[in-house]
Amino acid sequence: MHEAMSKYYAQRAKTYESIYQKPERQADLKSLQERVCAVLKDHRVVEVACGTGYWTERYAPVAASVHATDINQAMLDIAQSKTYPPGRVQFSLADTFAMPSATAGQYSACFAGFLWSHIKREEQADVLAQFAKVAGKGSVLVLMDNNYVEGSSTTVARTDLEGNTYQLRMQEDGSRVEIVKNFPTDSFLRKRIGLAARDIRIFRNDYFWMLTCVLK
Repeated sequence: MHEAMSKYYAQRAKTYESIYQKPERQADLKSLQERVCAVLKDHRVVEVACGTGYWTERYAPVAASVHATDINQAMLDIAQSKTYPPGRVQFSLADTFAMPSATAGQYSACFAGFLWSHIKREEQADVLAQFAKVAGKGSVLVLMDNNYVEGSSTTVARTDLEGNTYQLRMQEDGSRVEIVKNFPTDSFLRKRIGLAARDIRIFRNDYFWMLTCVLK
C-alpha cells in the first residue's frame, strides 16, 4: 500500500472500527459476516491488509488456520489483542504490493476486506498477481468492500483520467488527506478479476459487495 494511504490508516488505527457502528449498516454487516464465514469455513486463509482484525476475529473460529498480514504495526497491535481460537491465528507485517510467496499447499484461500476500493485501476492487475503469489494458484479469493450510498458514504471529491475516484478524509490530527476510494460495478469487477481468476460470483446488499472466485 502506498505511503500516504499507509500513514492515513496508521493514524486511524484506534478509531478505525467506528465505521462498522453505523446503525443503518448492521443488518448488511451481519449478512456479510455469515457469507464470508460460509466461504472460508475449514480453509487455510492468508488475509491481506487485515487492519484491526475486525473481520479476522469473525471468520477465524470457522477457518482451519489464519495468517493475517498488514503493513501497519499500529493496526496489527490492535488485531493481535483480540480473542481467537488458540493456535489458529498468526500475524505478520507485509505490503500488499510485495507479498511473500507461498509454499505449495500452504494456503487454500486469500481474503482481503475493504482493500480493493483503495487500489488504483492501473494497479489492480499487479495486486491480483500478489494475491496469487501469496495464496497460490487454485486458491479461493474473497474480496469485500463498500457500495457508494448517497447520504451515508463520504462524498467523492474527484475522478482522475484513469477513472479512479477519490475522497477527502479527516485525519486524527485534524488535517485532511485525499485517498483513493473506487466503487466498481459488477461488470467492471468481472472484466478485471476475470483476467486472473475463474468462477466469479458477486453478492451485493445495500451497503456492501462481496466477490468470490478461484485464482488461476
